[in-house]
Amino acid sequence: MTSPTAAPRRRVPVGLIPLVWTLVLGSWGLSRQDSVWRDEAATWQVARRSTADIMCMLEQVDVVHGLYYLLMHGLFECFGPSTTVLRLPSVLAMAVAAACVAVIGQRLAGTWVGLGGGLAFGLLPAVQFYLQEGRPYALVAAGAAISTLLLVTVLQGRGRAMCWVAYSGTVLVCGLLNWLSLMILPAHMATLVWARAGRGVWVRWAAASAAATVCVLPLILFSRSQSDQVSWIPPLTWHMMIGPAILLAIGGLGALLDRPRVGRLSVAAVGLPLLAVPQIGLIGLSLIQPLFLDRYILFSLLGLALLVGAILGAAVQAAAPRFPRASMWILPVVVAVAVVALLPQSLAKRSPVSRVDDVLAIAAEVRQVAQDGDAVIYIPAARRDTGLVSPDAFAGLHDIALAQSPEESGTLKGVEASPDRIRAAMLSRRRILLVTDARQVAKPVAAERDKVKTSVLKEYFTPVSDEQVRGRRVTVYERLAPAR
Repeated sequence: MTSPTAAPRRRVPVGLIPLVWTLVLGSWGLSRQDSVWRDEAATWQVARRSTADIMCMLEQVDVVHGLYYLLMHGLFECFGPSTTVLRLPSVLAMAVAAACVAVIGQRLAGTWVGLGGGLAFGLLPAVQFYLQEGRPYALVAAGAAISTLLLVTVLQGRGRAMCWVAYSGTVLVCGLLNWLSLMILPAHMATLVWARAGRGVWVRWAAASAAATVCVLPLILFSRSQSDQVSWIPPLTWHMMIGPAILLAIGGLGALLDRPRVGRLSVAAVGLPLLAVPQIGLIGLSLIQPLFLDRYILFSLLGLALLVGAILGAAVQAAAPRFPRASMWILPVVVAVAVVALLPQSLAKRSPVSRVDDVLAIAAEVRQVAQDGDAVIYIPAARRDTGLVSPDAFAGLHDIALAQSPEESGTLKGVEASPDRIRAAMLSRRRILLVTDARQVAKPVAAERDKVKTSVLKEYFTPVSDEQVRGRRVTVYERLAPAR
């Protein structure tokens, strides 16, 4: 794949092209029509708290995202809260990841493989989804890409001791952002085995990996006490493995076309473990505790992109001897076709309806129907995020079920009063606004407090308006006139 005919005649800034390409994809429709969904709302409302309040919350909930919340708190303090500030770190991180893929591919198999892999990475549907997500998964992918590039650097004899320090530090930061990212270490171990790394490399890699793992271990142990946060993840089923199987099949084809040989550092030796080990590892963990969500191992798509680059590089190499000029158009044409083919999906992912709900849209509706002195309740309590993200829209409304605010209680949604107190508070009101999920996505009421809210509204109040907007619903209730 490194033959002269397979590479462009002029030197191309291989890392720069995918970086700019991914930045363009990320900037396109970044605000999603000024929508923010429930996962991003958690980032938004936590990032607006003080550092002390954030640290207090992490003792109770969401410690796995602690570093990310502190980072976003700093950005919100500097630039103010907005959808751009919320999502731009993910765009920049994915762009860095794409550039790393390109550089790795170029070093291992030539310019066309690097360009193909870097451009393909930004077009992957899952990457396009989390490219514009105010959550830490893109940052983890960038860290995984950087650590893989550092590993390739030292295996090619280009690195010094500082590369191992940077490698350990990068893996550590990734682990603090999401400790499941430590699955990159067995993937890198497989690469070392494949490439038959020397004893010195093994010793340095083991030391760097152990240092990072030991530093992340307290987070892993402490987060186990908050395992209820992932209790909603469904158990692993056979149909969940269809996606990983397809990805592994595509990656396997790329590995075969790379003509892998044991003892040679190649795209297959780096990309296939990077793709397969996290996928298989998460499946294995999910047999013990349900954890199978693709975003937890988003970084494995770095390996897929490298292997897709190998496929594109093989096509260019095959065509170059007979059609040297035409071969140079293979990559641009394939990318153009992919852009057109994926356009409906790309547009859908940049639409507000691509997420399950929109906390900002329903807040705007609350602003329209609310009157000063009205009460507001939330079913379930987690829907309080609407008011936390858009406090101005709820100005003048009384959150009558709330006993302790999220900041005071160190939680995401606050602590509500007892069912009896909620009932009494509701019966003392003439008008109540209910903020809840839209019918299409609402789950059956389960919590005792929510059952009380529902029964009181049904027995003593009548709905006078009911609006559903992007997965959320606001209903205005007025007290029934007493029977004569």
